[in-house]
Parts: sequence; structure tokens; C-alpha cells
Amino acid sequence: MRKPEPRLQRKLLAWLLGPLAVLLVLDTGAAYWNSLRFSNLAYDRALYEIGREIVLHVKLDGLQPRLDLSEAAGNILLLDQDDLLFYRVASEDGKALGGDAEMPPPQQRAGDPARPRFYRDTVRGEPVRMLVAWMPIGGNPEAPKVQVQVAETLHKRTRLAWEMLANVVVPQLLLIVMATAVVWFGISRGLEPLQRLRRAVSDRSHLDLSPIDIHDVPGEVRPLVDEVNELMARLGRTFDFQNRFVADAAHQLKTPVSGLKAQIELALRENDAERVRHSLAQLYISADRLSRLVRQLLSLARNEPGALDAMQLQPLDLNAYALEVSMDWVPQALKRDIDLGFEGAEHPLVINADRDRLRELINNLIDNAVRYSQPGGRVTVQVGGSDSDQCRLAISDDGPSVPVEERARIFERFHRLLGTQEDGSGLGLAIVSEIATLHGARITLEEDIDGVGNTFSVFFPLRKA
Repeated sequence: MRKPEPRLQRKLLAWLLGPLAVLLVLDTGAAYWNSLRFSNLAYDRALYEIGREIVLHVKLDGLQPRLDLSEAAGNILLLDQDDLLFYRVASEDGKALGGDAEMPPPQQRAGDPARPRFYRDTVRGEPVRMLVAWMPIGGNPEAPKVQVQVAETLHKRTRLAWEMLANVVVPQLLLIVMATAVVWFGISRGLEPLQRLRRAVSDRSHLDLSPIDIHDVPGEVRPLVDEVNELMARLGRTFDFQNRFVADAAHQLKTPVSGLKAQIELALRENDAERVRHSLAQLYISADRLSRLVRQLLSLARNEPGALDAMQLQPLDLNAYALEVSMDWVPQALKRDIDLGFEGAEHPLVINADRDRLRELINNLIDNAVRYSQPGGRVTVQVGGSDSDQCRLAISDDGPSVPVEERARIFERFHRLLGTQEDGSGLGLAIVSEIATLHGARITLEEDIDGVGNTFSVFFPLRKA
């Protein structure tokens, strides 16, 4: 099961407060380091003073130094409520004068040995802060020097560092908590238009494809809402196309189906074999018309611009292809005593086209010309280049001229001229128009140059090299 995506409000809060949390961690580390450094500075001074007090109890016995520190004085000097103190005093030749025997020897480091040094070490398994310094006996600069080591455990240093850290971090933490509440409230108010948008979409019917109101939509989300509105507009056009196709199919199929049913009922009532044979012939004619109508309806649906997601356009020589398709109509033209001619261009005219749809376009135009031309008439297919950017496919016939006022409507679905005796559904030219649109072409209708019949011209954009 897929894990649900976190809400936008939580994502925004995470992106806003996440960096603050990282900065708080880094600031806490830096604050603790500084607190520990200042704590060491404060207590190192006290440790140095203890070392000076111990040196004051070193006396010269002739030329040899001697530590004269009583137990009571040592208890007073080294007494501390929180930490343990350790010391050791040694002469210049390294001889121990007194102190704790467990004190580790001083660490050797580069630098001025006369300067006091502070560093971390361990005494009796306890971590300590160690002082190593050379000090003159009795505080007299002219007197010999002795080496003093004083060590102190780290309890009060650590406590002071944590107290300083708390004084720095706790207010920052409280500030971040307050900022979280304020940011959460601000994000909630800022996202309220999105919540209203969500409710507006979730409450509408699945049949409601009207555009979403963008009056109160934030500018950052408006492109998304615009795309959703565009998607619903496309869905609306698709649903309109489907509804129109279903209505058209039901309307056009109703008549031939009723005719078939009537012919079948008539054939069933007849006992004369000749009349039954005549009814069956009529049934075949009606079935053929119905089959042609179904093919045209399916072709209309297949070439509907709103129902086409993608079309494979390939380079195609219109001159050679139009000749190939026209040759297929020679037997039909001869059968109707029609003079079918072809006038091609002197050179190839390459366009981007879908072969099957282009064949369907040419077939419908030639079929329309042959069907409506009188016996003994003439139908001419012409291919030529109109200019450098486009080429022209023209089909001329000797049929009845289409009145000027009807030429704009001749490409509408189911539109037929009054007075024509030929069978037809009024879909052929509508299919031609939609296929031309899919190819980026335009189609025109005008009188033939000899004044008899019509010329349908389709202008295709030439393929650029």
C-alpha cells in the first residue's frame, strides 16, 4: 500500500523549521564550546592562584628548596566542595619536594617552558584540568624556581558550562517554539484559499465541467488552476463530441435500420419466389447503404480533432500518391461512363501526411465527384505547387454547381443540397474537412474553370527540407 503524501502545510513547516533546527544544533555546539572555554578561563585563574599559594610554602634550606606545607594548611588550601585538588612540587633537577605521588609527570610540549600551561589529564582515573608552571620560591623573582603541578577535577567547570549553555539555548528554543506556532498559524491562514479551492472542487458534480473560479486563488497556484480549467474544457469538448457522435449515429442509423426491418417483414409475408428475390435484392442495397454509413460515422469519429491524441505524419510525395489513389477509381469511373483524368506536377511535392487519412480524403473527393457527375462527364484530379510554401490538390467535376450561399455549409455534417437524386448521408465532405484540418491544410470550393461543375481544392503546407 502506497504511503500517503504529507500535507503541504507540514511540508512548508518542515522546510521553514528544518533549517532552524539545524542552526539550533550548530549553535548549541558552538555555545557549549564557548561556555566550556570561559568556564576554564575562570577556574584556571583560581588554579593558578592555588599554585602560587603552594610555592609560598617552599623554603630554601641552604641551597636546596624544601616544601613546608602543614596538613592543616594543605587542607585549607586544597579544600573544595565540588572537586578534588591534587598537587606536586619538584625542584629544577626533577626531584619531588612534596605532593601527591600519583600525579602524572608533566606533558612535554613545544613552546616557552616558563609560561604556565593548562591541559586535560587524568589522576586516579578522574579527568582533571592540569596546571604546570615554573614559579620562583617565595615569590622572589631572584630566587630559584620550582615546578608546580596542580590538578582539579571538572565537576564545577562542567556545571558552569551547562548553566551558561542553558542560559543561551533555552531562550532560543522557546523562541523557536513560539516561531513554530506563529508560522503554523500563518501557513494555515495562507493556505486557506487552497482549502476553499479543494472544497469547491470536491463538492461539485462529476458532470460539472465549468471552469474553477480563480478570483481568490494565489498567484503561485493560478497556473495549476488554469491547466485544470483547460483540462476540463478539453474534457467538455470530448464529451460533447461523444454525445454528438452518439446522437448522429442514432439519427442516421434509425432510417436504414427501419428500412431493413420493413424489407424483412415484407419478404417474410411473400410466398412468390420472384418477389422474395426482389425483397432480398432490396435488402442487399439497404445493407450496403447501412454499411457505408457506418464506415463514414466511424471515419468521422476517428478524424475528430478533439478525439485525436497524436497522428503519425511522415514525408509523402503528394503527386505520386494522388496518382496511385486515382488509378483505383478508374473501374468505377468507367462503369458510370465518367472520363477520369489526372494532371500531375513536373516534380515531387513532399508533404507531411498520414497515408491512410490522406487516402480517405482523396477517396471521398473523387467519390463525391464521380457520384454527382452525369454519365459522359469529366472528373479531373490535379496536383501542383501554388507557391513555395504550399501545394494544391484539386478535384474538378461536371456535376451540378453548388450555389454560392451553400458553399460555406457544404462541409457541415449531414448537409445535403436540395434536389439531388443521389444517395448520401452528407458526411463525405465533413470527413474531408476534418482530415484537412488535421494536416494543417485548408479546403476551398469554387466553380470549375469551364463554368460547368465544381472544383474542390485542398492546400497542403510543403514539408521543409
